[in-house]
Amino acid sequence: MLFWLLDWIESVYGPPGFGAFSFITVRAALAAGTALIISLLFGGKIINMLRRMQLGETIRDDVGLDHHKVKAGTPSMGGLIIIFAIVLPALLWMRPDNPYTWLIIFVVLSLGLVGFIDDYIKIIKKNKDGLMGRFKLVGQITVGIILGLFLYFYPDFSDYNTLSTVPFVKDVNINYAFLGESLGWLIYIPVVVFIITGVSNAVNLTDGLDGLAAGTTAVAGMALGVLAYVSGRVDYSSYLDLIFLPGTGELAIFSAALVGACFGFLWYNTYPAQVFMGDTGSLALGGAIGALALMVHKELLLPVLCGIFLMETLSVIIQTTWFRYTKKKYGEGRRVFLMAPIHHHFEKKGWAEPKIVVRFWIIAVMLAVITILTLKIR
Repeated sequence: MLFWLLDWIESVYGPPGFGAFSFITVRAALAAGTALIISLLFGGKIINMLRRMQLGETIRDDVGLDHHKVKAGTPSMGGLIIIFAIVLPALLWMRPDNPYTWLIIFVVLSLGLVGFIDDYIKIIKKNKDGLMGRFKLVGQITVGIILGLFLYFYPDFSDYNTLSTVPFVKDVNINYAFLGESLGWLIYIPVVVFIITGVSNAVNLTDGLDGLAAGTTAVAGMALGVLAYVSGRVDYSSYLDLIFLPGTGELAIFSAALVGACFGFLWYNTYPAQVFMGDTGSLALGGAIGALALMVHKELLLPVLCGIFLMETLSVIIQTTWFRYTKKKYGEGRRVFLMAPIHHHFEKKGWAEPKIVVRFWIIAVMLAVITILTLKIR
């Protein structure tokens, strides 16, 4: 909203310097700073409010990690801090006439609402199981369908709605409309649903140690901000042989707000955490990462960029599948990992929680660098 105000001041009163705000890089920096300040200023107040309302985390007795029991009572639903710190700067600094602005905010708020309902049932209703899995899945699928329909059928996106960049290969794009332009949506929309559901759940699984999900999401957000910026510039996209996507530069501003919000949240969420993000935050952040990748048509890079999230998810799938198979075959379930998700496996091996988190952050940074390098190594 401030973009229009500053643009009006520039046009009416001459060049007082407000023209600098037309640059995406300037507004991205301001969005990151605004999100960081909001998180730091209001985070403590929100935590105190959650504490007064006794909205503390309940630690399950069957998790097998006794040292986690000291975290019982730590305020949850801290994702409210993250969502507030993302959405407000996005509304202030992104162009309101850009469709990507409202689409990405819709994804964050919608999945944040699904997560909030889950947290509400767990914390206020004292039901440790939270929202039933099928209802949570319905919410994620609904958001994915709406996002997919908009990205596919919105007229401004018609020139590239079915294309996606293939990493490590030059001048090659996958086209979801291989069945024909009229049937492309039959492939594309299920892909969108799968990515939104998969990434949001993957971030949710990763949110098991203090600072782990927020830190790795911030790293992924930085890389996606770079991808959005270069894809939205005709000169950079032409030089790098990428699909030119008009308007996606505004998503770099959203990415900057996401990174600033995560860093601000880490002030309170690093070990020992004063607040947990809960499903309110993890589903919103995961949905944002998946939606950003889809909007810049780089979803095929997600297995690399979100390698930490993928590793956490695969560890759960492998553990569950092998346990069920061996129980059926041998009458006794066996495990591949000491505990899943895999960050708990390292806890069982005796690694300190901060060591696991920092090492996972380092891996996330390396994967983000590889993701950016794919722009040139093709």
